[in-house]
Amino acid sequence: MTTTKKRWGDRRDAVWLRDLDALHVFMPYLYPNRADNEAFISETIDLENIETYLAEKNATLPEGEEPYKLFYLLLAALVKTITLRPKMNRFIKGGRVYQRDKLSLAFVVKKQFRDDAHEALAFIEFDETTTIDDVRRKLADEIHTCRSEKPDNSTASMDMLGKLPRPILRLVMWILHKLDDYGRVPYSLIKTDPNYATCFVTNLGSIGLKAGYHHLSNWGTNSIFIVIGEKELQPRWAADGSMTMHEMLQLGLTLDERIADGYYYSKTVKLLKHLLHNPQLLETPANEEVNYGII
Repeated sequence: MTTTKKRWGDRRDAVWLRDLDALHVFMPYLYPNRADNEAFISETIDLENIETYLAEKNATLPEGEEPYKLFYLLLAALVKTITLRPKMNRFIKGGRVYQRDKLSLAFVVKKQFRDDAHEALAFIEFDETTTIDDVRRKLADEIHTCRSEKPDNSTASMDMLGKLPRPILRLVMWILHKLDDYGRVPYSLIKTDPNYATCFVTNLGSIGLKAGYHHLSNWGTNSIFIVIGEKELQPRWAADGSMTMHEMLQLGLTLDERIADGYYYSKTVKLLKHLLHNPQLLETPANEEVNYGII
């Protein structure tokens, strides 16, 4: 996370990167819309080490405490990956490339598992000292709050704007989009908007769906969308030709290809997979380096 003193041209939530190479300076003008510049990556994660790790962690907890869950572990791995790969915490807005001041994750919480149940928007910030224990605590508190009767800030703002007549609402949204380009949207409207998070996560596995592609949005600053799919048994082949069945998890990652090159993305995904296959590394602070090899 950046601690650089703000100058003219910086945003409330990020610093304008003024020393980029010519290609990345021109990229936002050649390809101005985030949703038109999506790179999709599909990965499969073997859950054997994760399930063993979660069982061992939960066995040490006092009775009645919130258990460690797969979702918590996945988000802890994302926090560490993005901290160690800082270009993943960039975004493009108004023709400029920015580095965020903070790292944030967002997701949707279903208040109840019913067709007519409402949804709430969770938005959580993390720092460079974050471990899996911090993620577990913060997520458990946030999910509990989201499932209460209290509406989240973004939902309350949408409820208010949604009552406007259509012509006025169209005008208001046009103005907000222009303000969005310059980082001038009122903070009270967007402070928990997941489209302003570093990474927007959806856990489709919790409702029995497989992972797949999800689009990015031109609204806000979110440049990473991750879809977590349903766990399923798949065959794994050894070098000697033998086969065993392993529980596997599909991940779908949609990225703004303008903020980094393919080599940087490749190493980032390799680090994420290394952390998930070695979950004990998530007990170290997010900014502690990890030896995961080079390509």
